[in-house]
Amino acid sequence: MDKKYMERALQLAEKGWGKTRPNPLVGAVVVRDDKILAEGYHRYYGGNHAEVDALEQINYDAKGATIYVTLEPCSHYGKTPPCVEAIIKSKIEKVVVALEDPNPLVAGRGISILREHGIQVVTGVMEKEAKLLNEIFIKYITTNRPFCILKTAMTLDGKIATKQKNSKWITGEASRAYVHHIRNRVSGIMVGVTTVNEDNPKLNTRIPGVEVNHPTRIIVDDKALRISLDSYVVQTAKEQKTIVVTTEQASKTKVDALINYGVDVVLTKEKYGLVDLNDLMTILGEKKIDSILLEGGGTLNYSALESNVVDKVISFIAPKIVGGREAITPVEGDGLSKVDEAFLIEDVSLQTIEKDILIEGYVRKEDNKCLQE
Repeated sequence: MDKKYMERALQLAEKGWGKTRPNPLVGAVVVRDDKILAEGYHRYYGGNHAEVDALEQINYDAKGATIYVTLEPCSHYGKTPPCVEAIIKSKIEKVVVALEDPNPLVAGRGISILREHGIQVVTGVMEKEAKLLNEIFIKYITTNRPFCILKTAMTLDGKIATKQKNSKWITGEASRAYVHHIRNRVSGIMVGVTTVNEDNPKLNTRIPGVEVNHPTRIIVDDKALRISLDSYVVQTAKEQKTIVVTTEQASKTKVDALINYGVDVVLTKEKYGLVDLNDLMTILGEKKIDSILLEGGGTLNYSALESNVVDKVISFIAPKIVGGREAITPVEGDGLSKVDEAFLIEDVSLQTIEKDILIEGYVRKEDNKCLQE
């Protein structure tokens, strides 16, 4: 029974995608005598938390009931009062929690307060699923750095474009639509300056009939600041937040020109004469960017992996073959010398999207020799 209602709470939590950050996705279900009394979820940042959203529907009259919640009820004052107070007020008898609060400063406090008030608390129900749902929040709240998703789309023989740099389209329409749903969930979308100058992308979110989130555009440049002032991302910087990343050695004249277009210019330390991606992740975290979809070219993708900033990889594989030694691959850069030094991907899942294959997994940090200092 606990799993049955927690599954429902997780489904409700998903409705908040793209609207609650940097807060977590949370769902709640109030049950008495195997009957749902109320359901709620965290709808948007600054709005009621899931528990309050549900309990308000029944005027906090939940005596003897059980509430299923995907994340430990909060115990501190923020934009809203503590959820533990609402639960105590409603005379809830039992609280079933999927995931304890990952914030080390508050973890377990809400559970302790509930137990001190004689409320039974059960934890760990569908914990793995709750962690997966809130992987962005967990990374950000524990490190203050964004959760980085590396996305690639390639042919069966591992090419993202032909030798003439033609890439439209590698994957099918359904796969491309799927990517826009990911863009709708993240805070930022990151590419390199070469992608901007050669492809002139919009880097926005397009989902017909849906009110969408346009992520902050993050363009990784170098000290030469090669980005074209005529590019779409620069020309529309006042309409969609755009960050151009360069180093502290960049030309002040070019920086000022970008600022005049409404671009936020971020200066980082240098690494091998280029942008230090680790320094960038720290800066982006301070700017409240909790997640990034990396849609870079082969050079930026390799730099991100080598810098150990990638958390998750999603790779679309289309049933096409283009061949060619000069055709472009998704990860280039210097590359590794030995196979046993490879970046390892774990917890791999696979699905088909029409004719394409989608592989998802997480970069293993601990055992990767190339990631060890």
